[in-house]
Amino acid sequence: MAVCSILYTCPHTFVYIVYLTASTLLGRLSTRCWNIIVGLGNPGMNGSRHSVGMAVLEALAARLRLAESWHGDRHVSGEVIVSDIQDTQIVLLRPRLLMNINGVSVAKAGEDSCLFLLIKPEHILLVHDDLDKPLGKLAMKQGGSARGHNGVRSCVECLQTDVMPRLRVGIGRPSGGTLVNRHVLGRFSQEEQKILSGVLEQSVDILLSQLTDEDVQSPLLPPGGRPALQTGKRRVCSISPEKDTTCQT
Repeated sequence: MAVCSILYTCPHTFVYIVYLTASTLLGRLSTRCWNIIVGLGNPGMNGSRHSVGMAVLEALAARLRLAESWHGDRHVSGEVIVSDIQDTQIVLLRPRLLMNINGVSVAKAGEDSCLFLLIKPEHILLVHDDLDKPLGKLAMKQGGSARGHNGVRSCVECLQTDVMPRLRVGIGRPSGGTLVNRHVLGRFSQEEQKILSGVLEQSVDILLSQLTDEDVQSPLLPPGGRPALQTGKRRVCSISPEKDTTCQT
């Protein structure tokens, strides 16, 4: 059988030249399940309630012994780790954009030119903070509305669908007249950090169970999800000078 010469070019790594038979290449791609796990948050605000999704990803990377493997990727405007769990290829993503335009980074990662794959939105799992749940409470949500969360809303707009599963990490609502913005952008107190350590462990357990569960990996439309528009391509979100998003078909 003829041998194919395939050139893989990626802006954040070196160039690979792989020689594979066509059947071998197709076999590898068809038997792999690809997933992106995104920790929503604001760059440079580690430790804040609003960036707890990023803290969960850091805990996941540590559990997988990949804590030193983060690297910047200009193409996706974020930091990534690519690894394997059983037969699943995973991409961990921490956007370097503001929360309300995290979706730009997520959409770019879902169309990774280095892999020649278009990862389905059903396989993009968002991890984010949730005001309506007290600290210590976690919940998986299979698609649906953004429920007022700006980071999730940005992902929905840029991917043109709301089917993405989410791990919602409770941070609780402010008390004593504290403004919501100040609350979510503030850091966890010492007492809250004691609870947070257990939350991070439980979050990692949930994510690993999601990644190794065949039923979760199947590309079925999550209940309540709105499918992507069938336009033949995804909408492209770009960042304007005002740090807002402009979406075009």
